[in-house]
This record gives sequence, C-alpha cells and structure tokens, in this order.
Amino acid sequence: MADELPGLDLDRLGAYLQEKVPGLVDGPLSGTVIPGGRSNLTYDVTDGTTHVIVRRPPLGHVLATAHDMSREHTVMAALWPTDVPVPKVHALCNDDEVIGAPFYVMSKAEGRAIRRAGELEELGPERTRDIAERLIDTLADLHSVDPASVGLAEFGRPDGYLERQVRRWAKQAEASKSRELDGYEELRDYLAAHVPEHSDAAIVHGDFRLDNALVDTSPEGKDRITAVLDWEMATLGDPLSDIALTIVYQEMGRTTRNNAVADATAAPGYPSVDEVLERYASRSGRDVATMGFHLALGYFKLAIITEGIHYRFTQGQTVGEGFSRMGEATQPLISAGLACARA
Repeated sequence: MADELPGLDLDRLGAYLQEKVPGLVDGPLSGTVIPGGRSNLTYDVTDGTTHVIVRRPPLGHVLATAHDMSREHTVMAALWPTDVPVPKVHALCNDDEVIGAPFYVMSKAEGRAIRRAGELEELGPERTRDIAERLIDTLADLHSVDPASVGLAEFGRPDGYLERQVRRWAKQAEASKSRELDGYEELRDYLAAHVPEHSDAAIVHGDFRLDNALVDTSPEGKDRITAVLDWEMATLGDPLSDIALTIVYQEMGRTTRNNAVADATAAPGYPSVDEVLERYASRSGRDVATMGFHLALGYFKLAIITEGIHYRFTQGQTVGEGFSRMGEATQPLISAGLACARA
C-alpha cells in the first residue's frame, strides 16, 4: 500500500491517473504535504522519478462555493499558452469518490516561495530588487491578457466589480468585528461613497504577492518567476485592485513583525511603493490616478482578514505561531487605509 497522507489516498490517486493521464506517473506513489498554505491542501506526489502537485480543499466541511478546484484549474489551463508563468495542469477531478473531495493535478515548477526577509537578504539588494521588479512585471503581463482570447470571457462579472467588493468586505467586517476599531466606519463609508466611475476589466489574481509565486534562485534559474500559484480568488475585475493589494501586502510585511505575516518585502533593495507603481504603470500602460481608492480598499480587506483571524483566535478556533498577535495589525491597517483615502 502507498504511504498514507491526510486527505489523499495515494492508491486511489494512482489508479485514477493511470486511467486519465496514462504515462504521467508509473508505479507506487509516495508524497508529502507542502507546508505554508492556510486554505487548500497541497501535496508533492512522486513515483520516484516524476513529481506532480495535487491540490484539494481543506479537510472537513467547507462551503460548496469555497475552495473551487475547477476555478484554479480553469484559469491556469487558460493561461498556460501565454507569457504568464503557471504550472501545466494535467487533470481535474470533481468526483468525490476518488479521494473524498474534488482535486486537480499539475506539474511541479522549479523554484521556491520566498516569505522571509532573510531569504532575500542572502541574495543581496540588487537581486532582491530584480526579483521584485519581475514580480510586478508578471502581474502587469497577467493584466494584459485578453480574457476572451484565452477562453475566459465568462470567468467573472467585471461590471460592478468594485461595488461588489466594497459591499462584500463591509458585510464580512460586520461578521468579524468584535471590538471597537478607530476609523473603521469612516473608512467603510469612504469606500462606499468613492467607487470610481470607470473600471477596467482584466483577469485578476485576487491574492498576488511574492509568497504566492515561485522564484528560481539557482544559478541556472537567474531569479526568474517560474510560477504564479493559488488562483482560487481569480476572476474578471479591476486590475488596479490587484496591484493595490500587492502593495498593501508589501507594506504590511515591512511594518508588521509577526511570524504569521510574510516579511520578505522588508529586505534591503525591495522597491518602494512609488517605485512599484511606476514600474507597474510603465509596464501595463494603465492610469493609476485612482490608486488612493484601491489602496484604501486593499487596506480595508486586509484589516477585515486580520480581524477575522483575531476573532477566531480569541474563540479558540485558530491555532499557530503568530496568530496571538494578528489582531495587533488591524488598527494600523485601518489607519493606513484612511491615510490613502485622505491623500
């Protein structure tokens, strides 16, 4: 019998792949859980020669609309022929009978996810800047892909995207709010009253940041971005919301000293906010004049996320290193959002 993994029956997976993707793997399989994710489960599976990556929803009950395996599979399959680096997807299985949940299988990309400033400090400031600029270029390249040209014309509803985002996160805030937060209502009301009239439409990742990409830092890899991962939030929407959230993650990493928060962007050499925006605008050709609103929305989103983690931690529903201090980030995020709104 193949080695046992939580949430993945390797014997049943092997039989499925032999039938659906013959020749991809051969013989008994072994595997490991890839750590770091807090949403879908990711496994590195091998027959001893070939490695593939398997993704499935978390263990236990999840909402029917959450952790949509077909969504990730669809967008990566569509982007595979483009210049946007994504792993090659091999199979999508929506039959719960195989391993107990939907899953998909993709190729294993070279490179590593960089979370900590020390990982970039080892490379030096010049390489750090180069990696950051390549990351921003990759996002601009994603936003340049015509959705219809890759079969994603119906992937989302770009009309009214920003209005829906504001309503969704305000609703989520009310569900997560367990204490008074200075400026929360002001930021919420600002966003509702200042949605830009014009909004471009593009494929948006929805959670684009350095540790959701793989970088090949080997001598042969030359610090290339080899893959963008974690597409479960992808849709059609306003591309400025993507670059704004990337910047918010960047600034949170610089200012929040918390083991639960990736802080790679604090490394010497990482570009400033103005430099990131200038790089993105130059590469994409997009007008970033409304970034104040988008940054305010990005800070609001992360404030609600951190407050939700804080609430679940206080209820004993979330455990792990760093989560006890996650609530400390909420108020500074709201304050930063208000600063962007008032600028």
